[in-house]
Amino acid sequence: MKMNLLGIDTGGTFTDFVHYDGETLRTHKVLSTPEAPERAILKGVEEMGIDCTGLRVVHGSTIATNAALEGKGARTVYVTNRGLGDVLTIGRQARRELYNLQPQPIPAPVPAELCLETGGRLSAQGEVLEDLTDSDLEELRHAMERLQPDAVAVNLLFSFLDDRFERRIAAIVPEGIFVSLSSRVLPEFREYERGITTWLNACLGPRVQGYLARLEEGLAPGRISVMRSSGDTCSAAQAGSEAVHLLLSGPAGGLNGARFIGEQAGESRILTFDMGGTSTDVALIDGDIRLTGEGRMGPYPVGVPMVDMHTIGAGGGSIAYVDSGGVLQVGPESAGASPGPACYGAGGERPTVTDANLVLGHLPATAVLAGGMRVQPERARQVIQKLAGDMELASVEEAARGVIRIANEHMARALRVISVQKGIDPRDFVLFAFGGAGGMHVCALAEALDMSRAIIPGAAGVLSALGMLAAPGGRQLSRSQGRLLDETDAAAIAAEIEQLRAQGMAALKEEGISEKEVRVEPALDLCYRGQTLSLTLPGSDPEEVASRFHDAHERRFGHRLEQPVELVNVRLSLRTTRRELRMPRLAAGDTLSPAEYETVVGIADRVPVYRRDTLPVNRPIDGPVLITDAVASSWIAPGWQVRIDGFGNLQLRRSIY
Repeated sequence: MKMNLLGIDTGGTFTDFVHYDGETLRTHKVLSTPEAPERAILKGVEEMGIDCTGLRVVHGSTIATNAALEGKGARTVYVTNRGLGDVLTIGRQARRELYNLQPQPIPAPVPAELCLETGGRLSAQGEVLEDLTDSDLEELRHAMERLQPDAVAVNLLFSFLDDRFERRIAAIVPEGIFVSLSSRVLPEFREYERGITTWLNACLGPRVQGYLARLEEGLAPGRISVMRSSGDTCSAAQAGSEAVHLLLSGPAGGLNGARFIGEQAGESRILTFDMGGTSTDVALIDGDIRLTGEGRMGPYPVGVPMVDMHTIGAGGGSIAYVDSGGVLQVGPESAGASPGPACYGAGGERPTVTDANLVLGHLPATAVLAGGMRVQPERARQVIQKLAGDMELASVEEAARGVIRIANEHMARALRVISVQKGIDPRDFVLFAFGGAGGMHVCALAEALDMSRAIIPGAAGVLSALGMLAAPGGRQLSRSQGRLLDETDAAAIAAEIEQLRAQGMAALKEEGISEKEVRVEPALDLCYRGQTLSLTLPGSDPEEVASRFHDAHERRFGHRLEQPVELVNVRLSLRTTRRELRMPRLAAGDTLSPAEYETVVGIADRVPVYRRDTLPVNRPIDGPVLITDAVASSWIAPGWQVRIDGFGNLQLRRSIY
């Protein structure tokens, strides 16, 4: 029986599909429907003619991300201990604008009337300082009946040491209301971060649960798994109760795809650049995907494990405009899927990065986008011409160049954040460009970082959807410790790890995953006593990990201290083996035959345009050249050489360096 696997990535502009039957890969794109994302998915499945019987879907969604950024979460009551109702409002007292004497106030995450204080207070050692009485529970019950919330978030002090009070509160919440407990969502110290993460999980949960239920109904009898922010997958049922773990669902799929293609190409050190229609995500892979527990979503810290990624509001749909000071700006506002860039001919009237690329010729005038949509060069010129007038420029081409230069600088700055600013030389890595718009900017960005090599994968326009299929199932679990390492023996750490392993395996078994399929990897978060930031090191033996901590601290911060080492958290990664995908190899061709020639601004001669699927394998082609396929276009600039490898990836090397 053939495989029937479908990877789906819902983006702000397009929804991408990759179908794998065990032998061949098929790709597809449709315009997203942000108001009801499942509509675009069902349309794409129908257009691809996929039979849902025996279908296994792995889905990456932006529904949690969009709800968090747009403030469209459910009405949520926040329950905490007496005297701590203002913790989420006070936060860390960090100022976004250090030198602004009159900063704009930040709205409180939870309105005061939705913050409920009660008993059930523990000490840092887990001792009961204030009991949770029947009277407290009755008062909470009446308050919930009066407030009529859609969700409840419960965050009691040190509940990760003893969760009995949180469980008692959950038991009195009226049926049908989503409940989020901090002892389950994030059993770690740091009250503010734990509270925000628990609250986000609660306010996003009802929306995510409803969406996944509608999707399961539409794709029945197919089975749906969902990509988590950590790069693992879980069942749709569990994803609905752990909505905060889906905030980087789509981008995590892209990193899995980049790692998978990188392994095929023999590359393990990769700087990823994922440029879609609305945003650009950049990350660094050095053998494995890096995770962080210090991620953010908008103004909020998110303490759950997430891929270590930097995101900016710069994509193909980013709108260009002249500000009140007469300066050209690009983004972060996007034209999105509707109406989209002006060249889509769907009603867009403001200039975007895609329109500028079309004017310059970096996007061929004959390009066909998702759903057979043909670009309209005359519409792009009209809106860029208006922008040129606002800038008091005589040339529409000069205005388009300005748009692309600014967009490129935004993206180059983001790449420096996750490499140079962390002491990493990008020249030691290969730039890996994907997303629908990545191939049009890859050469300029590589040059900005003084890099000499780049890869545009064969599935560049749908790589996140491919990454869904290449992702393992799994869980990332943790538990706070807060004690000196030399006072903690190996047996105590082993006991904590065993508890986490049992918890994780119970969740995975519910998804039909057997223990023999799971790889277990423990790690410890360590810091010098008195420090705020910790380093995560693999392993569980306290002496061995402590010896490596001093070296790791010196490499990261330039020094080591004669201070006791503190064990902050115990972590455990449980992951299944990845699915075995066999990318189809290309047959070697003999001749280069351009499909057409395109006028590109700044290039004297007309530039050949090749279809990717007609290129002979491993034959070098000197830029300038345009290469197109069904889901993306690539601009290979002068000074670069490109060849296509046996898996359809474009391997770029800078020839003038």
